[in-house]
Amino acid sequence: MTSAPIPLKIGLHTKSRILELAYSETESYQLSSEYLRVYSPSPSAEVRGHGAGHEVLQTGKIDVTIDSIHPVGNYAIQPFFSDGHNSGIYSWSYLYELSCNQETKWQEYLTLLHKAGASRDPDVQVLSLK
Repeated sequence: MTSAPIPLKIGLHTKSRILELAYSETESYQLSSEYLRVYSPSPSAEVRGHGAGHEVLQTGKIDVTIDSIHPVGNYAIQPFFSDGHNSGIYSWSYLYELSCNQETKWQEYLTLLHKAGASRDPDVQVLSLK
């Protein structure tokens, strides 16, 4: 089993709400705070629920920011989000997975929001008129 690469540089861009992960001079990724928040990993029961099939769809997170990031040993980071969420531990392998699959995962999230009649904006209520 090959392990995921460890970022050489992690940059938090507070104005643009982007976490930048540089793995080499030619491989880097930009992940939005919202994307990271809605895909918060275990042990976050708030997002992942209490097991497979019990995930909780995160809505209204378009304006969330990352206030700070703390290292967790030599294997992960722990972002502290502006909405008070801070229980997600993002391992290097999970961050790399989120980075490499960002487009697909983001589209899956948008599809789930649409199916649930929910919004990324906390000030928008979506009504389904059938």
